[in-house]
Amino acid sequence: MIPARRFLLSPFFGITLIVVLVALYFRSSLKSPHHQVLTSLLLTIFLFLENLKVDTSYLEIKPMKFMYFLIETNERLFSVEELALYNGTDETLPILLGILGSVFDVTKGKSHYGSGGGYSHFAGRDASRAFVSGNFTGDGLTDSLRGLSSSEVKSIVDWRGFYTRTYTPVGKLVGRYYDSQGNPTKHLKGVEAKASRGEQLMEKQKIEEAKQPSCNSRWSQDEGGEVWCDVGVPRLVQRPMEIAITGSMSKRCACFTEDQLDQSGLEIYKDCEPLAKKCRV
Repeated sequence: MIPARRFLLSPFFGITLIVVLVALYFRSSLKSPHHQVLTSLLLTIFLFLENLKVDTSYLEIKPMKFMYFLIETNERLFSVEELALYNGTDETLPILLGILGSVFDVTKGKSHYGSGGGYSHFAGRDASRAFVSGNFTGDGLTDSLRGLSSSEVKSIVDWRGFYTRTYTPVGKLVGRYYDSQGNPTKHLKGVEAKASRGEQLMEKQKIEEAKQPSCNSRWSQDEGGEVWCDVGVPRLVQRPMEIAITGSMSKRCACFTEDQLDQSGLEIYKDCEPLAKKCRV
């Protein structure tokens, strides 16, 4: 075994150190072809060191561990055509999925994303819209979010967070959300801004609705549904921020005391007595 001190004083170590420093410099742009060449060179050098049985046991940074770190963080750029190759039909390739331009390796979920799996329509493409639309055919399998509400866009951003936590990010898809250099486009920035606005509106709506207690409710196949209030009487009321959040108006059941019933916009349930605490729905 070659002593570490002798190795550290050798020209070979000096060259290796220079390559490492240059690689770290280029790591600020992982998509650079220079970085990819240097990564390959580093791998060759470190494998050579392993074969020489160089004693590096005293070093705090283990060369091969550092090399694997560089490789694992070296995300690549995919074209639409390239990503389509990783749709699970070729068992020699990993299964990849795109969402908002971020590409993830979902091979460990092969039973779901592989050929014949329940989520196989997501493999080999960016079908961001389908995560909320439920349309898994034709035009539904698209990365366009045009016309979606802020809450729907937020839901897709949340799905991206799920994949980030659960699966391995492997790169970016060049197109709507990332440019040819791997930089976020105005479309991605717009999506994230809209999702942020949606989250703020939902939080504001939650605070406002907490000021007026919601009704209790239950439903059964035999008896149908009913709503009731422990204090006050049930009324249907518009959710004022809902149109900004979901793009449509909706109502909720809230409990109002008798002295509040003169407020405008309160709707009595059909076939329910004005002061009844319980109503069939």
